[in-house]
Amino acid sequence: MNQEQIQALFLPPDITKGKKALCIQPHPDDNEVGMGGIIKKLTLDGCQVDYLTMTDGSLGALSPELTGDKLAFVRNQEIKDSGAILGVSNYHNLGLVDGTLDNIPMLAGKIAEVIREGQYDMIFCPDPWLSYEAHYDHVVTGKATAQAFISCSLVEYPKGTNTLPCAPFAIGFYFTNNPNTVIDVTDTFDTKFEAMAAHRSQMPPQLLDLYRTYFSMRGMQLAADKEYSLGEAIRVMSSLHMHCFVEGSQI
Repeated sequence: MNQEQIQALFLPPDITKGKKALCIQPHPDDNEVGMGGIIKKLTLDGCQVDYLTMTDGSLGALSPELTGDKLAFVRNQEIKDSGAILGVSNYHNLGLVDGTLDNIPMLAGKIAEVIREGQYDMIFCPDPWLSYEAHYDHVVTGKATAQAFISCSLVEYPKGTNTLPCAPFAIGFYFTNNPNTVIDVTDTFDTKFEAMAAHRSQMPPQLLDLYRTYFSMRGMQLAADKEYSLGEAIRVMSSLHMHCFVEGSQI
């Protein structure tokens, strides 16, 4: 290896080169809130984006009239309504009960099967190492996705699989406090909020207004030294960065 190749090991992969992405969310609406502007940017640029939702979202009741199975049904439809606005192609749903995620190795296997079946070249999920993240569904989803990401290229992973190996070149973590990639979402910012608003059971007008104010401020900060107005940030890693790579936090 020459010096240029060594230096390249310390760079995040370029997600603008991806052709097929799987966005994995613990609950309906996480993908839109976490990276809705990037998702729309990817689909406009010709990348196929699919969703995998881990839980049924049945704990997210804001009204006593809409709880349990009724809420789960509504939220499943909201995934598709919102995803359609962003250009999402396909929807996978494990349908696990909201608030119950705990078995990381088991869930990693399930996620790996979806990755291998779809032969995705990019994976996205919440950052499980976000400081002070208190929702265990988010922590478990992120860690299970990371394990699936580094393992789905193995011939016999998960055990008993009939799917072909797949080696995505990048994993991107949203809801992160340690981003290394900023994407121009100036032209897709409004569409992000249109998609978020489609989650009607979760997004009352006051909350949407709060989110818009926050993400506008954050987006301008991220674009402060750029040639565009609004940015959205994620942390992007390769499989080499995700296992026994002591400089991983420096990527």
